[in-house]
Amino acid sequence: MAKVLIIDDDRMFCDVMSRAIQRLGHNTSFCLTLTDGLRTAAENDFDVVMLDVQLPDGNGLNAIPEIHDKASRPEVIIITGSGDPDGAELAIKCGAWDYIEKPASATAMTLPLIRAIDYREEKQSHAPLPTLNRKGVIGDSPALQTCLGLIAQAAASDVNVLVTGETGSGKELLADTIHKNSDRSKEPFIVVDCSALPESLVESILFGHGKGAFTGADKNQPGLVRQADRGALFLDEVGELPLSLQKAFLRVLQEHRFRPVGGREEVHSDFRLIAATNRDLDKMVRKGMFRADLLYRIRALTIHAPPLRKRLEDIKYLAMHHVAKYCEKSRILMKGFSPDFFNVLGAFDWPGNIRELFHAMDSALVASHNEPILYPKHLPVHIRASALKKSFKMNGDTPPPRPDSSRDTIPEASLSSYKAFRNQLLETGEKKYFQQIISNSNGDIQTACRLTDLSKSRLYNLLQKYNLSMRDQNG
Repeated sequence: MAKVLIIDDDRMFCDVMSRAIQRLGHNTSFCLTLTDGLRTAAENDFDVVMLDVQLPDGNGLNAIPEIHDKASRPEVIIITGSGDPDGAELAIKCGAWDYIEKPASATAMTLPLIRAIDYREEKQSHAPLPTLNRKGVIGDSPALQTCLGLIAQAAASDVNVLVTGETGSGKELLADTIHKNSDRSKEPFIVVDCSALPESLVESILFGHGKGAFTGADKNQPGLVRQADRGALFLDEVGELPLSLQKAFLRVLQEHRFRPVGGREEVHSDFRLIAATNRDLDKMVRKGMFRADLLYRIRALTIHAPPLRKRLEDIKYLAMHHVAKYCEKSRILMKGFSPDFFNVLGAFDWPGNIRELFHAMDSALVASHNEPILYPKHLPVHIRASALKKSFKMNGDTPPPRPDSSRDTIPEASLSSYKAFRNQLLETGEKKYFQQIISNSNGDIQTACRLTDLSKSRLYNLLQKYNLSMRDQNG
């Protein structure tokens, strides 16, 4: 017996669909808004979520990834009365099981549901995938867990894999994890940075060359493809592979045979291909910058490395892991963390992802010198400033207190003069602002000046105006 959640603002449709599903022997619940649906999905384990697109408080298509991240990882079936080809394509790309237009027959509505439930039951009946060796892959966020599930599938097979994701999101680490958990784990993992291949030597680097093939070629030299024999060849930034070489590499993928530059005989290499890119290869295909047939070959399975902003739960553990490695390598005692240190890290968007986080931790470790505790003041200024700015935005989004609250009642004297009222509000706001600046700068006057964009003398005058003070650590 499966559990099905219907999220649709049409109550009559929910009632009819619920009865149809119950006749099939399954439990159903329904919600009329996206907000209620997401909350219900988070509080209960559902097998399938039937999701409308145009809901009163949001677009259902945008909620598919969030629903997939729930603990039970439910399948999502889109049901909509305003279907369109672009919406259907987006739904499937987001991982929806199916896309159904209303009105539809009872069979058309329930058949995809039956198949989705059968699929989940069959998947659960199989033996679980072996535990991954995930050395270096830190975190347990839902986004990372989804990624690790695909890595386990990739490791259990020998198909070509394409790892996508933003710069710094850990694509090479994920590729290496696939290799270490595969049957080829004891063989070489050869990394090729396609963005750094000199066009004049790219064929020689990949396929090797024979003696005398060109000036300076005084001996036979195996290329990287040959070195990956029985192991894995990792093409990092495969979108940068020269168009002139893509056709030749396509044949290598098909035949696993190639001729070195200047060589007379073909060489065989039994390698498994894993590629990675931060570019939109489909768009490159449409622009004629990447071969469609090569793209089909390299992405038998696609794994997306989630950006760090989608893994906020993992930031603390990534930071602690990196600090521990640094301290061990430097032979110093493990650093501690102030309570607000991770709050600042979590408030930053991390456009450079894990790579940027590790650079920030290196900066903090250097700035802390021999101090045993890491504080926000040790982090780069742009990270602290961003966190401070976000805190003001969050405070601005907070609903104002009820006007009849006694502590917020406007004094009668203020009501007699708009100018006096405005000045009073300005002074109250300025004082709160500078109190927050003192807190976020940890009493460091140089940091406070950078955050406020004020000179030191001007800042001191304003602090004195509100009877505030801060410690000038730099004299």
